[in-house]
Amino acid sequence: MAVKIRLRRMGAKKAPFYRVVVADSRSPRDGRCIDEIGYYNPMENPAVINIDADKAKAWIAKGAQPTDTVKDLFKKSEIL
Repeated sequence: MAVKIRLRRMGAKKAPFYRVVVADSRSPRDGRCIDEIGYYNPMENPAVINIDADKAKAWIAKGAQPTDTVKDLFKKSEIL
């Protein structure tokens, strides 16, 4: 099973916020997830990034691959 760390879109139309989730790569974007490890709100000024570093590092150690956007969020929050 290929596991990805990616964003799940939540919120109203034209007012999105995202949850950072661990999910099977074959599941849909907003579908079932394995674990929630944080959230990202780009609508705030400055953008709010809240990610559980311990969970993120544990999932990466287990082989989960972050998407490009999540990798950038990890760098901004100093997880990677």
